[in-house]
Amino acid sequence: MPYSLEQVAWMPSPPLVPDDGPIDFDHLRRITLGDDSLEREVLAMFAGQATELAAALARLPPDAATLAHKLKGSARAVGAVHVAVAAGELETALRNGADAAGPRVALNRTISQACEAIDAILRRS
Repeated sequence: MPYSLEQVAWMPSPPLVPDDGPIDFDHLRRITLGDDSLEREVLAMFAGQATELAAALARLPPDAATLAHKLKGSARAVGAVHVAVAAGELETALRNGADAAGPRVALNRTISQACEAIDAILRRS
């Protein structure tokens, strides 16, 4: 029986590094289908989750690598690409038994920048 190949339109992943700040708003608009209300809701949820995970990671619990991985995925989903990269670097350091101090500082900085951008958006609404 012959097989036919169907072309599937996949949603592109966010770029590795956005050009214009801590949030890739083009990606965010795509995943929220341009719904401003949903965009604000998603950003608020991400900011809360990122803040909570950063606090948990500061204590370096036994599941810290898993928490960093979770944050990486959430950040990619909303277009917080710098947070995703920093969380990935922390996850790698933790899984490899490397010093996590530098990656934690970088992650905290990127979370702070993303949360500041999100705060500005939410205040405008």
